[in-house]
Amino acid sequence: MADISAPELDRLWNEFHRVVNMTSDELSTWLRTESAGEESEALPDDAGSENGRHVLAILQKRRMDLTDDDIRVMYKVVDTVEQQRRDDLEPKAGQGHWRHRLMRIGHDPLKPPRV
Repeated sequence: MADISAPELDRLWNEFHRVVNMTSDELSTWLRTESAGEESEALPDDAGSENGRHVLAILQKRRMDLTDDDIRVMYKVVDTVEQQRRDDLEPKAGQGHWRHRLMRIGHDPLKPPRV
């Protein structure tokens, strides 16, 4: 695993699970729904963006099974959500495309953060 200390990994794990407020089932369903089109639908394993699928995979892992790539994605997701939401993770409505963009990485702005 990357050169990351145990306390830093603990902090990242907790932050990631704080900002990713969708369950793995909710995220999986969203990725499949978003990938469905009028003419065709992506296979379930190919549904959604690469980052969305990676977040889904991380949600299904134990902390000790994380890879360097998982850690990179976790940092990216935490940074993205915090930039979009700042420190305020209270539920709030926004434009549909903004909400859908965040939902692709497991954060629904209309849901309270996971505790």
